[in-house]
Amino acid sequence: AGRGRGTCAGGGAAGGRLCLALPMWVLVPITAVCLGLFVVGVAGNVLTVLVIRSCRDMKTTTNLYLGSMAVSDLLILMGLPFDLYRLWRSRPWIFGQLLCRLSHYLSEGCTYCTILHITALTVERYLAICFPLKAKVVVTKRRVKATIGVLWAFALLSASPFFFLVGVEQPDNHTDFSRECKPTPQALQSGLLATMFWVTTCYFVLPVTCLSVLYGFIGRELWRSNSRLRGPSSLLREKGHRQTIRILGESRYPSDSGKLEILVCSGGLMTMLFSQYFNIFALQLFYLSASINPVLYNLVSKKYRAAACKLLLPHRAAQRAFTVTKDPGGYTETSTRNEYTTSF
Repeated sequence: AGRGRGTCAGGGAAGGRLCLALPMWVLVPITAVCLGLFVVGVAGNVLTVLVIRSCRDMKTTTNLYLGSMAVSDLLILMGLPFDLYRLWRSRPWIFGQLLCRLSHYLSEGCTYCTILHITALTVERYLAICFPLKAKVVVTKRRVKATIGVLWAFALLSASPFFFLVGVEQPDNHTDFSRECKPTPQALQSGLLATMFWVTTCYFVLPVTCLSVLYGFIGRELWRSNSRLRGPSSLLREKGHRQTIRILGESRYPSDSGKLEILVCSGGLMTMLFSQYFNIFALQLFYLSASINPVLYNLVSKKYRAAACKLLLPHRAAQRAFTVTKDPGGYTETSTRNEYTTSF
């Protein structure tokens, strides 16, 4: 955003004028939407991390992945203020070379990390549903934590070229006003942009293929289980599996919108005007994807809502803990379910 046609208002080039990438009537609602996503996303993802860390029965293997994804989404949202700045003031870039490169690098690396987390979590759910006995032995909290560490390291390493892909360029050597955070000429000449385009493509095509195959196996197993005789524990386990799959299905697959715009525009495949508005639309989808997961958890999972209520309203949660429900067999107390029965 902010690398195409725009309007400049104010004084001369050295006078700190305001260069708008888009008209004011477009910028104001876009800014309002982005600020709303920022508030909801930061608050929701922080709450998710705190809920998983503080509630003992929430520390399942599945929730470890979801908590790590929440951290990734928080880091992605930290780049939103810089994108808004580029929308309102495309030049000059006042945050220096390091933040220019770091903001792009973290956005790319965390996007890769989230994609890998979704894929690994789906593999775990596939094992838990299709091979439950084997999963209890293979999938442990210790191994999941190690896997999460490997996913972060691999994602950040594969995104490392993006740290050198952009920089603060100053075409006009006579003024500081022309400083802009954008792809460097060296990256264009060296073929680094084309390389990262294929890396980004692989991060989309390969995981989507893997997810499609695994969801097919999971769906077949759940469909077969409908025809089997089951007791109460089996029904509860199946309900938990379906809830987890529902959360994964409604969860977003992150779009690499900002980097796609850089790669496409630099290759001359779109007009600048179209790419501007495409990038603005994709930018909002990108930050929506980083903000929506906690909302989905709250809507889908009673367990998440109860844990969040316990964390935010401990007095109310304590009162509800004394509430006893009655069934035909007398007064009963809800027990903690096995982590392979449910996640959230």
